[in-house]
Amino acid sequence: MTRDEIQDKIISVLIELFELDDLDIQPGSHLYEDLDIDSIDAVDLVVELKKMTGKKIKPEEFKSVRTVGDVVDAVEELMAGR
Repeated sequence: MTRDEIQDKIISVLIELFELDDLDIQPGSHLYEDLDIDSIDAVDLVVELKKMTGKKIKPEEFKSVRTVGDVVDAVEELMAGR
C-alpha cells in the first residue's frame, strides 16, 4: 500500500468506528484532543489496524502516536517490516 492508501484507509476506519466527519480528520489532527478518541477507543483502533495490516501492534509502539499522521507513520513502518 502507498502512504496515501494507508491514510485513506485509516480515515475510513476513524469515520466508521467513531462516527467522525471526514472534514475533521487531517494528518495533523490530534486523536485525543481534536477527535475525542479516548484510551478505550484507541484499543479499538489498534484492533482495526491489526486487521488491516495482518500484524500484531505492540502497545509500546503505539504510545507515541498522537496525530492521524503519526498513525499513518506507524502503520507504514509496520507494513514495511521496520
